Order: sequence, then C-alpha cells, then structure tokens
Amino acid sequence: MLFNSIEYGILLLCAFTGLWLLARIENRLFRNLFLLFVSYFFYACWNVRYLSLIFISSSMDFGIGRALHHSSNPVARKWLLAASVTVNLGILCVFKYYNFFVDSFAALLATVGFQVDPAHLNVLLPVGISFYTFQTLSYTIDVYRRKLTPITNYLDYLLFVSFFPQLVAGPIVRASHLLPQLRGRPSLTSQEGSRALLLIGLGLVKKIAIADFLGAHLVDPVFSNPQMYSSIEALAAVYGYAFQIYADFSAYSDIAIGSAALLGFKIPINFNAPYTAANLREFWQRWHISLSTWLKDYIYIPLGGSRRGHAHTYLALMATMLLGGLWHGAALTFVFWGLIHGLALVLTRVIQRTGILNSIGVGVRRGVGIFVTFHVVCAAWIFFRSSSFDKAFEIFEALAAMDFGWANLTLPIFLVLSAAFATHWIPGRAMERMHMVFHRIPAPLQAASLVTAIIAVRQMAITDVTPFIYFQF
Repeated sequence: MLFNSIEYGILLLCAFTGLWLLARIENRLFRNLFLLFVSYFFYACWNVRYLSLIFISSSMDFGIGRALHHSSNPVARKWLLAASVTVNLGILCVFKYYNFFVDSFAALLATVGFQVDPAHLNVLLPVGISFYTFQTLSYTIDVYRRKLTPITNYLDYLLFVSFFPQLVAGPIVRASHLLPQLRGRPSLTSQEGSRALLLIGLGLVKKIAIADFLGAHLVDPVFSNPQMYSSIEALAAVYGYAFQIYADFSAYSDIAIGSAALLGFKIPINFNAPYTAANLREFWQRWHISLSTWLKDYIYIPLGGSRRGHAHTYLALMATMLLGGLWHGAALTFVFWGLIHGLALVLTRVIQRTGILNSIGVGVRRGVGIFVTFHVVCAAWIFFRSSSFDKAFEIFEALAAMDFGWANLTLPIFLVLSAAFATHWIPGRAMERMHMVFHRIPAPLQAASLVTAIIAVRQMAITDVTPFIYFQF
C-alpha cells in the first residue's frame, strides 16, 4: 500500500476517525491496540508472511530490554545485547545480503583458481526491514547504555516498532521520542492539522509532479541507454536523479510526518534543503537526518569518533560511510557510493582542521562550497543509481563526450527540473507564511484544495502508482 494511492488515503481516513473516537477514552489500551491493528494491516498489504519478522524482532527486543535493565552483571548484559544485534542483523543479512555475500565470496575464490557455484535464496526483500531493524536496535543499545529506561507495556513497544506512517521508509524514530507519545493522550490543534494536510499535499506534489515525472521522462531513459544521449542530456539526467531521489524520499518523509501529525504524534524532520550544504559534513546534517544521526550515534562514536586523534577519526568516518553504503543495498555500487562520501568527509575534516581556505571571503567560500558539494554528491549518485559499474562509467563517458545536443530535453522536462532547483531554495520563513495562509482557510476548503492539487498533479503521472525509491532499501 503506497502513500500515493487511493487505498492509503482510505486507510489514513479510517485510522484518523477511529483514533480520535477512541481518544475520548482515558485508557490508552484501546487506541494503541487499534493503531497496532492498522499498522499490522498496512504492512500485511505488502506481504502478510513477513509480519512475523516484525513481531519476532519486537518481542525479542522488548524482553531483552527488560532483562538489560534488571541485570547488573556486565558479562550477562553484553551477551543480551549481542543476542539482540545478532538476531536482528542476522535476519537482515539473510534476506538482504545473503546472495551478495555468497557471490562476493565465490568471486574471491575464483581469483585464486577455485570455481564454486553458490546457492542463492530466491526470496523477496521484506519492505522496510532496514528501517525497523535500525529502529528496534537503537532501543536495546540505548537501554544497554543506561540512556533509556525500558518500557513495561508490551503493546506499546509493538506499536513503537510498527507505527505505520514511518514503518517502511522512515524516518527512523528513536524510542525516547516516540514511546512517551504512545503512553500519553494524543492531541491535535487546528494549526497542527492544517500543517499536516499541507505537508501531505506538498509531499504528493513532490512525489508525482517532480520525482515521478523526472524519473519517467529523463532519468530512466538516460541511465538505461547513456550512449544514446548527449553530454548535456546526460548531465541533465544526473541533476534530474539528484532531485528525483530528494523529491521522492523527502516526499515520503513529509507524508509520514503529516500522517503521524493527524493522529496526534510528532515525528522529527528528515530533510533540510540538503543541496544548499556548503560541504559534505553539512550535507549529512541535512540529508536523511534520522539515518545520519543513527550512524553517528551507533557506529561512528562507538568506533572512537573524534576522540582518538585525526587518523582514527578518518578511519571511523570511512568505516561508517562504507557501512552506510552497504545499508542502502547489497551491491558494490552502493559500497563505492559510501566510499566516495567517506573520502569526501575525510577531505572536509582536513580542510576544516587546517583552515587552508580561511583566507577566502565567507560568501565566496560558501558559494563555491555549495557548488562543489552538490557536484560531488551528484557524481556519487551516478554509482548509487546505476545497476553496475559499467553503466556508471557509460554515464561518465557520455558526460565527457562534449556533445552539446539537447533535442531530448523537452520544455516540460526543463520546466520541472528548473522548478526542482528553484523550490529547493525556498526560505523556511516562506514555507511558514504558506502554512499560515493555508491555516486561515476554512477546513472544508483546505480539504478541497488538497484534493484539487492531488487531482491536478495526478494528470502528470505516467502510471497509476509509482513506488517510492527508498522502498528497495
């Protein structure tokens, strides 16, 4: 069930109606049980058999969290944490990485003369498994570190892991943020409701009018056959993918945040105009914020972070980004994408530490930094988007061909790509003014304007429903 489908709109309306009817009851049992049912139903629409994975992971970590809290034996606590990490990552590795690992091992053996034919698993990747695995792991790790008191209500914990607005593609919400809200009574003001509707509407516009349009008319054709296009068209496709994946993923986050808000829950933002970043460090403070902070708190800092000298910091950065690349997909192209970002982050640290650019004016330095950062990110996106290194190199060959034809860049493509560039630079205060104007409109007109906008942008869609890009991760 996709966010940009009629079915999801009906589900959200049912969840909204049921939740606020049950909110009148003082006891939270019925409303949380209702939300858990809706969340499990939402996930079962993808594949009902994989519900067992969420249930097993949630149940295990609920019990381990309790045991960690009550145990004072350091060895026992380490074994408990190891059990949580092993089972959760084990399930993730079997479904997402098994074929990748056995193929890589077979290729390694082939280099020394041993030919093997590895057995492969022919299974579907459970949607959202990377997201809810990281979410439940953050709970057990925080309890182990004594940073979080474990929850005593089993139902609340099951809902925390499976809460449907952010279940399959984030944001990755920490237990310390969501669990207190699940224990309290939800609330929704008219201003929060209008903001939620506006977020959902803007998310649908970004998904359908920008992401899907650019993907179908520009990105997919060029990345499928780069040799058929000029250098200008290849560059436009690279830019197009940068804004396609941003519009697509941030749209999902917007709809998730808006949907949760309609149910009385607050989920933190996941994107903050990432292509306005002046360096890679700032980029990761603006892009997929819930993942970047997760990687920092649970991988980079445990590896030593910046506490053990510059060389160790650089190694920790590289390891974190390589694992971040692998998290996105079981392919060497994703690992190489992580390598590019790791190297760029190391270079950023070196430049900032040495201050070699401090003699340049702040305005010029930031302008050049934004330009360079954007193009480094775009270069890395080529490997992220390409199905193989050969396809990625074909894109680079097309870029280097110095062919300046642009016959395939139609006016609609140019306008949508220009709009994607322009809207990325809209100041936050302008968005706040838009919300205030929207909030002053009577509620029936808000709903009518939202439906009108959806119908209008649906006219630009090539297919009825296009999945979100990050579902594959």
